[in-house]
Amino acid sequence: MVDVTVVGSGPNGLVAAVIAARAGLSVRVLEAAPTIGGGVRTAELTLPGFRHDVCSAVHPAGLASPVFRKLGLFDGPHAPEWIVPEASYAHPLPGGRAGIAWRDLDRTVEGLGADGPSWRRLIAPLLARQRGVVDFTGGQLLRVPRDPVAALRFGLRALEQGSGAWNTRFSGDVAPALFTGVAAHAAGGMPSLATAGAALLLAMHAHGVGWGFPKGGSQAIADALAAELIERGGEIVTDSPVDALDAVTADSRAVLLDTSPDLLLTADLPPGYERALRRYRYGSGVAKVDFALMEPVPWANPAVAFAPTVHIGGSRREMAAAENAVARGLQPGINPRVAGGGAPRHPYVLVTQPSVVDPTRAPAGMQVLWAYTHVPAGSTLDATEVVTAAIERFAPGFRDVVLASAASSAAEIGAHNRNYVGGDIYAGELSFLQLVKRPVVSTAPWRTPVEGVYLCSSATPPGPAVHGMNGWWAAKLALRERFGIV
Repeated sequence: MVDVTVVGSGPNGLVAAVIAARAGLSVRVLEAAPTIGGGVRTAELTLPGFRHDVCSAVHPAGLASPVFRKLGLFDGPHAPEWIVPEASYAHPLPGGRAGIAWRDLDRTVEGLGADGPSWRRLIAPLLARQRGVVDFTGGQLLRVPRDPVAALRFGLRALEQGSGAWNTRFSGDVAPALFTGVAAHAAGGMPSLATAGAALLLAMHAHGVGWGFPKGGSQAIADALAAELIERGGEIVTDSPVDALDAVTADSRAVLLDTSPDLLLTADLPPGYERALRRYRYGSGVAKVDFALMEPVPWANPAVAFAPTVHIGGSRREMAAAENAVARGLQPGINPRVAGGGAPRHPYVLVTQPSVVDPTRAPAGMQVLWAYTHVPAGSTLDATEVVTAAIERFAPGFRDVVLASAASSAAEIGAHNRNYVGGDIYAGELSFLQLVKRPVVSTAPWRTPVEGVYLCSSATPPGPAVHGMNGWWAAKLALRERFGIV
């Protein structure tokens, strides 16, 4: 009999495991894949010497995570080396123009010209109450915020940028594109409260603690957590898929699931809870392409080369049209003529070029490039040409610097990791409703009706991102209820 079994070794599962081990409990982690990490893994996907992040590559919420700080991921004995770029993200536009979200807010404001003061008024009040904003967004919504002023400032801005009023703040096209590019991280129709909320939080971090990169790749986060777990007597077993819940409940006093809610459907559930899980909606998928480059990307605007993260998609109007098309079930190059509009001419593409700040990721003088575009769930699209063309639009000659590439369709991503249903890397659609109901409406949504079983994945509050908060909340609840540890 083990005290705690954690199913899944993603960042939330490993955080939960470390918290249990720190409490003096015996802990076992079961991972279906041959390697640990879940969404934070790094591997040579194209050519030897080119280290690509398998899923998550940039971590806007990482350095702001109170859990990562508590667990010593910034200064502990196993902490990875974090690189904080001067430019958090960039957004190229036609004509060689670009918006750059420098970590320095003043520098960003200066670069946005007439819309600079409006950008400041959007972000600066949140920066002034960063801790309150992180607390408000880092739990579940059904609670009284500890900092009501921070919650009010955040909420009013989300209502503005998540509604038809989103174009009233800016007069030009660079600032709204810069904001919309980060909003599209949330993979949903626009404008919406969910995408606006994501953009506000991530943009605040961009001008605050910064968008950090662990040196050597995302795997360093998983390796650091695993090292402490093993040091404290915990066990990690790879190549151990769990297909039914009863396979782990019989010999564990508590079970924490860093998985999609679907695993719970293998148990005998109360009818109401089962209906809620079956109504739980998964979002659009991603089609990913990794590139090995012989030299840096030849961006038309040289300033874009300073940013490890680049959002491609053109204007706010173009990106909204692309994301709304995907929400209707369309994808680049497919269904060009259907009622209600065709497939996006210029799809949204999220790009990271980590080699601009971390030369360990590729051979000297060369670079790795990570990119994905949103597609309908279960899509089999090979996005290599779609992504290449999108980058070429703002970096003419990009094709000429590509040495090799590796593509993963949404269907393949979902097959490789069963938690990414249909290629949905967020473990559930990101909508306002599903931020409240994730996966059920509850003041303790991490608890399940199965005795001793808790859900700690991105399918619980506060939702996706590499911050470990889901694992923290679930583990603290389990320790209190199952072991009397406060």
